[in-house]
Amino acid sequence: MAWLPLTLVSVEEYLSTSYDPDCDYVDGELEGRNVGEKDHSKAQGNICFYLRTDYPTLCTLIALRLRVSATRCRVPDVCVTIGEPDAEVPTQPPFLCIEILSPEDGAGRIQRKVGDYLKMGVRYIWVIDPREREAVIYTTSGTHVVEDGFLRASDPDIAVPLAEIFD
Repeated sequence: MAWLPLTLVSVEEYLSTSYDPDCDYVDGELEGRNVGEKDHSKAQGNICFYLRTDYPTLCTLIALRLRVSATRCRVPDVCVTIGEPDAEVPTQPPFLCIEILSPEDGAGRIQRKVGDYLKMGVRYIWVIDPREREAVIYTTSGTHVVEDGFLRASDPDIAVPLAEIFD
């Protein structure tokens, strides 16, 4: 995990600054994100290609900053919106956020991100583990381990075969 030194930053400063790679902003602190590993990159590219090819009416975005609350911004690996977002840093929830795990990602950190997305109003969160070739779907109504080989969402209906992501 690329942790940044503890420096309190205002949300305005965070939103007006570019970070490489981009990072999450949580209550004044910058949290590094795991990026740059082959399995992570491959899964991210594959899922974006699949969504953009099979669901072209949806807007699939990579590493878009979301303002999930007044004091928090998250950067999902991929997010999907119904239509083009109205803002450079949306405050309206996307339809779907996708997190792709890296070996350094801890369960607690991922759960906090999922919690932030759910509180924002994101209807579906997919957490994908490319090393274990597993995935979990989170919604406001609960958690579902993918056992049939398909990541799914409804209204609009989406079904992405895990095999397409991991190959």
